[in-house]
Amino acid sequence: MTVPPNDCLARNEWICGAYLTSRRQILLDAVGQHLRLTAVSVLIGLAIAVPLAVLARRRRWSAGPVLGVTTILYSIPSLAMFSLLLPLYGLSASLVVAGLVLYSLTLLVRNILAGLRAVPDETRQAARGMGYGPIRLLLTVELPLALPAAMAGLRIATVSAVSLVTVGAIVGFGGLGNLIYAGMNTYFKAQVLTASVLCVVIAVAADLLLLGAQRLLTPWTRAAWS
Repeated sequence: MTVPPNDCLARNEWICGAYLTSRRQILLDAVGQHLRLTAVSVLIGLAIAVPLAVLARRRRWSAGPVLGVTTILYSIPSLAMFSLLLPLYGLSASLVVAGLVLYSLTLLVRNILAGLRAVPDETRQAARGMGYGPIRLLLTVELPLALPAAMAGLRIATVSAVSLVTVGAIVGFGGLGNLIYAGMNTYFKAQVLTASVLCVVIAVAADLLLLGAQRLLTPWTRAAWS
């Protein structure tokens, strides 16, 4: 009778402390890439979404096309999206970032626009009566009051990006998705489970951090939280 090996790696167990210690640097590198891809894509998406939402609010005729195009982009399957972007970016991290930016636009634009539309007209009129120009009105009145809705969209977009980064493994830039993909091909249980759990941890941590930032930036809404 063969004696089972003492090493959980040799036994290919799902939960294995030896995997964490022996692959620590690999895991850290994968987590770092995952965080970078997520952060860069969401920040670029936010930088594009704010002007689009402002345009849709100020020029009502543009709201339909803006929301329509971003919704169509979000409906494209991730593999198809990366394939369409491949001629422009090649097999690079930029390909993954570009795809995630396009996916984030629907969530960000729609929520920012909803926040801007929720600003009472009498508040705008009062600000204009005090001599506020369009830029000052936007920066000091409209955007601050739109923050709750905007932050809700940012939270959803960020968690979605954490999930979609894993698809980047098909081009070699998927952060923890690289480990999940490789582990599934070799049926390396500990690697698949560890990388998957880390993805969940990143998503939950990012959501909690943004929720905390939302509460700090919108003190007037704290009563609703309690």
